[in-house]
Amino acid sequence: MHDPLEKTVGWRMEIMLIEDSLPQARLTMGALRSSPVKHRLTLFRDGLEAVEFLNHKNKFAQSPRPDLILLDLRLPKLDGIEVLAEIRRNESLEQVPVVVMSASDDEQDRRQCEAYNVQSFITKPVNLEKFLALVVELRRFWRADVILPR
Repeated sequence: MHDPLEKTVGWRMEIMLIEDSLPQARLTMGALRSSPVKHRLTLFRDGLEAVEFLNHKNKFAQSPRPDLILLDLRLPKLDGIEVLAEIRRNESLEQVPVVVMSASDDEQDRRQCEAYNVQSFITKPVNLEKFLALVVELRRFWRADVILPR
């Protein structure tokens, strides 16, 4: 089915993946490649570097603002909850959808994430069909806000 918004949006969705496990990152990137969502993905393997990117610090002074953040909770340097808190403290990022993907099924982790208004909390191993359906749904939300004239 043809998406009528396809012709009106001038750029790809910027997806930021913050995941320290390379096998898990590869799985996520592969799933996104097979999805209908046109995107550009930036991978970070620790929380501190991700926060520097989000705040345009150091070598990331010209970094793009992500349209979607996929966040693991167990990260080196800064954990996912600290990254999430930083995202929600930043006015320019507070509306960016965040999907937490974690091996933790701890109810306290889930409650902490919900307190920061995440769009979804997905427990690993991720069900790829449900994950892709969520990304497509978030793309529709994103695209509804950024329709550009032809």
